[in-house]
Amino acid sequence: MALLVLIVLGATLGWLASILARTEAPGAILRQVMLGMIASVVAGEIANDGTMIGSLSFLSLGVALAACAAVLVLYHAIASRRRVKA
Repeated sequence: MALLVLIVLGATLGWLASILARTEAPGAILRQVMLGMIASVVAGEIANDGTMIGSLSFLSLGVALAACAAVLVLYHAIASRRRVKA
């Protein structure tokens, strides 16, 4: 159940990031959703002491949320930098 919560959290944050950044290319939206999912699952796993079988603590949920947001902000900073140089 904890893994499912982290996947949904990451996908939702990736989708919201694509809305805020006004990304309209389908590949870019999917990339942001996947980045959000991967970041939240990895950070949640690390913060939950490597066990996803049991329940999800509020600490690991917060860490997953923060890591997902940080990865998406970093992605947008790099992507916008590439567009400016090109």
